[in-house]
Amino acid sequence: MNNNIAKPAVPARWQIHKRLYNWVLGWADHKYGPLIMVTVALVEPIFLPVPADLLLIAMCLAKPKKALRYGLLVAAFSVLGGCLAFGLGLAIGGQNVSEFFHALKLGPLDLGPKADMTLQLYNRFSFWAVATSALTPVPYMLFSWLGGFAGISFYLFAVTSIIFRSLRFGSEAVLIYFLGERAKPLIDKYFNLICCAVIALLAGVFLLTKMITHYLVPTG
Repeated sequence: MNNNIAKPAVPARWQIHKRLYNWVLGWADHKYGPLIMVTVALVEPIFLPVPADLLLIAMCLAKPKKALRYGLLVAAFSVLGGCLAFGLGLAIGGQNVSEFFHALKLGPLDLGPKADMTLQLYNRFSFWAVATSALTPVPYMLFSWLGGFAGISFYLFAVTSIIFRSLRFGSEAVLIYFLGERAKPLIDKYFNLICCAVIALLAGVFLLTKMITHYLVPTG
């Protein structure tokens, strides 16, 4: 048993999300911790509102020498879960989702056009939508389902998820593998900010390249 993992404070009964958060964290010091870790990684993109990073970081801190293996496992199962959510969204279909929101009117608020616009925007910026949700704190679960609803390329979704989920979880694992306990405050304070900066940098490079190509390469 590892005594270095802090025991979270017990939340009030009505704080369901915090209780679920603490329940997941509680498995870090258990012999079945690795199994629970990959299970959380698998179901998070489908329905679990608790990030897989939580248990991954705790498990890596408990056993730093296994951090790289844990990071790889979490990335793989997270992508698998995302693909399952994508498949469920595809099976339900964007047309059915659109019809549901068109029928769901809350007084003067008509959600149908907003649902249609969301799916159209997702289709237009599908790579950036998947990449952003796979790397940053933007909910990967939401964008996995939306990818299926919007009917984007499964190949694009899967490959982009593999790259950016591996980058997210792999980076956390590598930091802990080399820095141990010193990595935790760095991850807590700066990791999500750095991930957002990476996406912004990639978007900037993409737009700059597109502009240069537009002005320098003849179109005729």
